[in-house]
Amino acid sequence: MQVCEVLADPTRVEIVEMLARGDLAAGEIADQFAVSRPAVSRHLRVLREAGLVRVEPDAQRRRYRLDPEPLLELQRWIERNHRLWESRLDALGRHLDDMERHEGKRK
Repeated sequence: MQVCEVLADPTRVEIVEMLARGDLAAGEIADQFAVSRPAVSRHLRVLREAGLVRVEPDAQRRRYRLDPEPLLELQRWIERNHRLWESRLDALGRHLDDMERHEGKRK
Protein backbone atom coordinates (compact mmCIF):
# COMPACT_ATOMS: atom_id res chain seq x y z
CA MET A 1 0.00 0.00 0.00
CA GLN A 2 1.36 3.43 -0.88
CA VAL A 3 1.84 6.20 1.65
CA CYS A 4 -1.04 8.25 0.21
CA GLU A 5 -3.42 5.31 0.54
CA VAL A 6 -2.29 4.65 4.09
CA LEU A 7 -2.72 8.30 5.07
CA ALA A 8 -6.19 8.47 3.53
CA ASP A 9 -7.48 7.11 6.84
CA PRO A 10 -7.92 9.80 9.53
CA THR A 11 -7.09 7.39 12.37
CA ARG A 12 -3.75 6.53 10.79
CA VAL A 13 -3.02 10.21 10.21
CA GLU A 14 -3.70 10.88 13.87
CA ILE A 15 -1.38 8.03 14.89
CA VAL A 16 1.38 9.42 12.65
CA GLU A 17 0.89 12.87 14.20
CA MET A 18 1.08 11.38 17.70
CA LEU A 19 4.29 9.53 16.87
CA ALA A 20 5.77 12.69 15.34
CA ARG A 21 5.76 14.08 18.89
CA GLY A 22 7.55 11.03 20.28
CA ASP A 23 7.67 7.25 20.61
CA LEU A 24 4.68 5.55 22.22
CA ALA A 25 3.74 2.10 23.40
CA ALA A 26 0.90 0.37 21.57
CA GLY A 27 -1.33 0.70 24.63
CA GLU A 28 -0.64 4.42 24.89
CA ILE A 29 -1.72 4.82 21.28
CA ALA A 30 -4.83 2.67 21.71
CA ASP A 31 -5.88 4.65 24.79
CA GLN A 32 -6.32 7.74 22.60
CA PHE A 33 -9.06 6.19 20.45
CA ALA A 34 -12.64 5.14 21.03
CA VAL A 35 -12.20 2.09 18.77
CA SER A 36 -11.13 -1.35 19.99
CA ARG A 37 -7.50 -2.23 20.62
CA PRO A 38 -7.56 -4.79 17.78
CA ALA A 39 -8.73 -2.01 15.42
CA VAL A 40 -5.84 0.22 16.50
CA SER A 41 -3.51 -2.76 16.12
CA ARG A 42 -4.66 -3.19 12.51
CA HIS A 43 -3.94 0.49 11.84
CA LEU A 44 -0.48 0.09 13.34
CA ARG A 45 0.15 -2.96 11.16
CA VAL A 46 -0.80 -1.01 8.03
CA LEU A 47 1.53 1.83 9.08
CA ARG A 48 4.34 -0.69 9.71
CA GLU A 49 3.84 -2.39 6.35
CA ALA A 50 3.99 1.00 4.62
CA GLY A 51 7.27 1.74 6.38
CA LEU A 52 5.87 4.73 8.24
CA VAL A 53 6.45 3.30 11.72
CA ARG A 54 8.92 0.94 13.31
CA VAL A 55 8.39 -1.25 16.33
CA GLU A 56 10.97 -1.60 19.05
CA PRO A 57 10.53 -4.13 21.84
CA ASP A 58 10.69 -2.55 25.29
CA ALA A 59 10.47 -5.27 27.98
CA GLN A 60 6.85 -6.48 27.82
CA ARG A 61 5.68 -3.64 25.56
CA ARG A 62 6.10 -2.68 21.95
CA ARG A 63 7.09 0.92 21.34
CA TYR A 64 6.25 2.56 18.04
CA ARG A 65 8.48 5.12 16.40
CA LEU A 66 7.77 7.22 13.33
CA ASP A 67 10.03 6.59 10.35
CA PRO A 68 9.88 9.88 8.44
CA GLU A 69 11.61 8.66 5.26
CA PRO A 70 8.42 7.68 3.36
CA LEU A 71 6.93 11.06 4.28
CA LEU A 72 10.06 12.83 3.06
CA GLU A 73 9.86 10.92 -0.23
CA LEU A 74 6.22 12.01 -0.58
CA GLN A 75 7.18 15.60 0.20
CA ARG A 76 9.91 15.54 -2.47
CA TRP A 77 7.43 14.12 -5.02
CA ILE A 78 4.87 16.83 -4.17
CA GLU A 79 7.51 19.56 -4.48
CA ARG A 80 8.69 18.27 -7.87
CA ASN A 81 5.17 18.05 -9.21
CA HIS A 82 4.16 21.37 -7.69
CA ARG A 83 6.93 23.11 -9.62
CA LEU A 84 5.93 21.25 -12.79
CA TRP A 85 2.26 22.20 -12.49
CA GLU A 86 3.11 25.75 -11.47
CA SER A 87 5.21 26.21 -14.63
CA ARG A 88 2.48 24.67 -16.78
CA LEU A 89 -0.18 26.89 -15.24
CA ASP A 90 2.06 29.94 -15.77
CA ALA A 91 2.45 28.93 -19.43
CA LEU A 92 -1.31 28.49 -19.77
CA GLY A 93 -1.86 31.92 -18.24
CA ARG A 94 0.57 33.51 -20.71
CA HIS A 95 -1.14 31.68 -23.59
CA LEU A 96 -4.59 32.89 -22.51
CA ASP A 97 -3.28 36.44 -22.12
CA ASP A 98 -1.83 36.26 -25.65
CA MET A 99 -5.14 34.96 -27.00
CA GLU A 100 -7.02 37.76 -25.30
CA ARG A 101 -4.65 40.39 -26.75
CA HIS A 102 -5.03 38.92 -30.25
CA GLU A 103 -8.83 38.85 -29.89
CA GLY A 104 -8.77 42.52 -28.80
CA LYS A 105 -6.81 43.50 -31.94
CA ARG A 106 -9.37 41.80 -34.21
CA LYS A 107 -12.32 43.76 -32.87
